[in-house]
Amino acid sequence: MPLQADTCDDGMPSFFDPRTVASLFDGNPAAVAVLDHDLRYTYVNPALERLNGLSAGSHIGRTFSQVLPGLRGQASALREVLADGKPREETIHGQTWAAEGVDGADQRFWRATYSRLDSDGTACGLMAIVVEITDLTRQREELAEARGHVALLSTAAVRIGTTLDMDTTCRELAAFVVPDFADVAAIDVFPAEVGHSVRRAEPGVVRLRRAAVRGGGELDEQVQRFGHPGEYVDFAADSAVTRCLAENEPVLDHWEDHSSGRSVLTADRITASRALGLREALVVPLTARGRPLGALTLVRAEGSSAFSDQDVAVARELAVRAGVDLDHARRYDHEHSIARELQRSLLSEPWGPHPHVEIATRYLPADEGVLVGGDWFDVVPLKDGRHLKAMGDVMGHGVEAAVAMSQYRSLLRLLAGDDLHPHQILEQLDGMVERSGLDRAATCLLAVVDRFGGVCEVASAGHLPPVFIDPAPAGSRVVQVPVGPPLGTGFGGYRTASVPCGPGTVLFMYTDGLVERRGEDIDVSVGRLASLTLPRSGRLEDLLDQVLDRFGDDAEDDIAVLASRIREGPPVVRPTPPE
Repeated sequence: MPLQADTCDDGMPSFFDPRTVASLFDGNPAAVAVLDHDLRYTYVNPALERLNGLSAGSHIGRTFSQVLPGLRGQASALREVLADGKPREETIHGQTWAAEGVDGADQRFWRATYSRLDSDGTACGLMAIVVEITDLTRQREELAEARGHVALLSTAAVRIGTTLDMDTTCRELAAFVVPDFADVAAIDVFPAEVGHSVRRAEPGVVRLRRAAVRGGGELDEQVQRFGHPGEYVDFAADSAVTRCLAENEPVLDHWEDHSSGRSVLTADRITASRALGLREALVVPLTARGRPLGALTLVRAEGSSAFSDQDVAVARELAVRAGVDLDHARRYDHEHSIARELQRSLLSEPWGPHPHVEIATRYLPADEGVLVGGDWFDVVPLKDGRHLKAMGDVMGHGVEAAVAMSQYRSLLRLLAGDDLHPHQILEQLDGMVERSGLDRAATCLLAVVDRFGGVCEVASAGHLPPVFIDPAPAGSRVVQVPVGPPLGTGFGGYRTASVPCGPGTVLFMYTDGLVERRGEDIDVSVGRLASLTLPRSGRLEDLLDQVLDRFGDDAEDDIAVLASRIREGPPVVRPTPPE
């Protein structure tokens, strides 16, 4: 409530006579001021002199706004206290005078209490008591910043590294730090060791592949000029990126000095960056298990705060965590590339030539982020112009599955030379796999077309049924043949079925990636293959294109398909065996 006094002299209560006030407040550590109803200073204590950087004589008789123009906005709060008599307590910030006539540069914070002075119900002025809390406020700000950084790092664990794809991880990292931590982010990585051929860089230049780049707002499109994702970017020896990788330490590069003393490559990049309003870059190494993977570049623009020591520490921690995710992705990609190259070499072309049979094959990986599987196919020539067609799928993924697939294929070719029926081949293959200690089971479908007898012998070891596509208008048949257990189980029990297969009929074989879909019964998916058609003069390659276009887009696993057909020609007669 307002402070009361009995009499009023020159607008101020007698209680607040300067000598009386001085005796009460001159030694007070809090800054105290008494202002009249026009907000002119009538008293200030030494603590307020020190706080404002002005002598008492520079205050007395002058208004609040004249003494502290940097706090002019507070005058309205003082007038409200005079008007309604309600005390106010506020946190204020701004600038005071470091010395008379010199503007202080640092932002400061105070806690101020304003109380109106009354005499017989008449407002005579007010008293202000001010305590500086700049250090406390800064400590709170630093604590809030630290808490924000902790929250940032905690969130990073669930938003970065959600897949085992390197480029996806890099894009997630760039999206995570922009715009909350930086105005622009770029991630550059060393090229992969398998499956890539990169031109040699000039001496002293480091060539990296840009995996991701992102800018906040309009900067996102503008920074793409420095290198689109997938492109290779050269960094000179004096660039922050090169120095960061060489020293394996964060490098803070201020661009206020423009490009003086820099190489042409670095100077041009700095000049172009400053033209966009970018002023400094923080580059931190991306490493894992002591091995450099690349660099994370964080850039802040004019108007943003400069990188602090705490920012550097946070950026480094982010880079450490991202480095672990990138290392997992790179190792996965390395294994994926080896398995893919192995599988491609094994599936490059079935044994040939095939003078009496047309063959078309296709292998389609689910996507680049799914490790290669053990799908395989083969065509092995037999006696009397016959051919053994095989379609198999080794359980699992990765290099081990691809190696197991090659072993199955080699054993099959060995057994095919004995001129056995399909079920007999499966029986022996199952036993050989069990004895070899190969711990990867596999499904397999074998088919032998007798071009003289017009039949196809088929046997299945846990594999999906074949499709026979007769020349239009007859259409397709999904033939359910006896199914035995997968190979490698040692159970045996395979049977051969004879299926009519006349001239022009196409035998279509496939792996489960073509038809297996979540939430759908496999029999329904396989049943759709009965809608396949191919004219007598149609090309097998066109058939496979049709199949993959219709059924391959939403595949969740690798797909292998094989189509075969006896070549049309003059009637042939089975050779008569000698008596």
